[in-house]
Amino acid sequence: MTQHVRVAIVGAGFGGLGAAIRLKQEGIDDFVVLERAQEVGGTWQINNYPGAQCDVPSLIYSYSFAPNPDWSRLYPLQAELKEYLHRCATDFAVLPHVRFSTEVTDASWDDDACRWRISTSTGDLTAQVLIGAIGPFSAPSIPDLPGLERFRGKVFHSQAWDHDHDLTGERVGVIGTGASAVQFIPRVQPLAGRLSVFQRTPIWVLPHPDRPVGALTRRLYRHLPRAQAAARKAWALTFEALVPGFIHEPRLQKPLEWLARALLTRQVKDPDLRARLTPSYAVGCKRPTFSNAYYPALTAPNTTVVTDGIVEVTEQGIVTADGTEHQLDTIIFGTGFRMTDHPGFDLIHGRDGTSVADQWRAGEMAAYLGTTIHNFPNLFLLLGPNSGVYTSAVITIEDQVRYIVDALREMRRCDLAGIEVTAEAEQSFVEWADRGLRRSVFLTGGCHSYYLSRSGRNFTHYPGFSAGFRARTAKIDLDDYTVRRAEPSIEEVRA
Repeated sequence: MTQHVRVAIVGAGFGGLGAAIRLKQEGIDDFVVLERAQEVGGTWQINNYPGAQCDVPSLIYSYSFAPNPDWSRLYPLQAELKEYLHRCATDFAVLPHVRFSTEVTDASWDDDACRWRISTSTGDLTAQVLIGAIGPFSAPSIPDLPGLERFRGKVFHSQAWDHDHDLTGERVGVIGTGASAVQFIPRVQPLAGRLSVFQRTPIWVLPHPDRPVGALTRRLYRHLPRAQAAARKAWALTFEALVPGFIHEPRLQKPLEWLARALLTRQVKDPDLRARLTPSYAVGCKRPTFSNAYYPALTAPNTTVVTDGIVEVTEQGIVTADGTEHQLDTIIFGTGFRMTDHPGFDLIHGRDGTSVADQWRAGEMAAYLGTTIHNFPNLFLLLGPNSGVYTSAVITIEDQVRYIVDALREMRRCDLAGIEVTAEAEQSFVEWADRGLRRSVFLTGGCHSYYLSRSGRNFTHYPGFSAGFRARTAKIDLDDYTVRRAEPSIEEVRA
């Protein structure tokens, strides 16, 4: 017999666990978390490459309801974040709800039964409500390079790091210079006999403010939680102060550019290399990166920065547009993730059988408040289109989960079997977001980043302060939704 639950959550990272914990706090126990891995952690379970580190301070990259006074660093590394999530799942008693090693293969809305029919690698189930917490950094993007299959050496993406493969003394090629590569290149360079970094577009690098958290500070946070709460608020306000420069007047970002240029000038003495590492776009147009070790790794005697385009991969290495064949033993992709074509959205099918991915391909990546989608009743996304605020993804997640819980509360109060955001409400939000972002650095800064869809629309960011997003998601307005009343039971009909 197929199990039925009130809520099915896909993913056990910050989003999925945050939703599970909040459901538990609301007194809702009829839910399941479907996780393809064998552990919780999401992004921080799967991305375990050397140097993997959060680029947001730990005080705001954590749940507000589960402060951790014992963070060892201001910017925590991967292992500490994964351990924090496991502790939260244990402390809030949601681990028994997680089905590990369970990959969702299809989730289709049954309009007659008004429920989701979900197929997984470990069996089928149905759910009244589906929460998609699949995460934006879970599907690696690997460019289709001619001849890659011929390469005789080792090949892997940073997300699937091969920790058993010894890079010592090898000729290593790194393709891509995004946020992940900035973190792992300084760890690879001392090991490699020769390191070739294939750069398509240079990236702005800011000095990293990371530092250990002292024992005195940790003791203060343990004994005076309000002090940690105040520090969290201060960090959130610091990041919020960047919003006017990101959204309204990109010239306000100039001090950040001066800071990045000063770091580049101080750490890269060769004028030719410095020129090749200097971006031509505004700071913030692409995702900012932080490192004190990236440029020293690129200027090391065993490192070459290659800026000629890649033509093909051979059995022995990579051929670039200048005709040079770079002999390699290992190729590592630091090429980011599939944002606009995440395969998880191909698996979710709505009222007419169309998948989320197909609906977005036919139009734009769009969701009302980044959370609900027209044609997909009872589906809620975490970190969906235009939900990204400028403090922390965890802050966005908590706001969205609060909205989802209020929706569940209203569905029960009004005896609703289904709710679906109207096309008008969704389109109105999209147009409002587009107007708010039209002067943003993401659109006027002179670059093309993963923030943008194929048409050039910024589908990532919310056009304002996180307080505005919090206000808009504080309570669901059913006027924005088409609702479907629950069918009376046989007993009710007989009565």
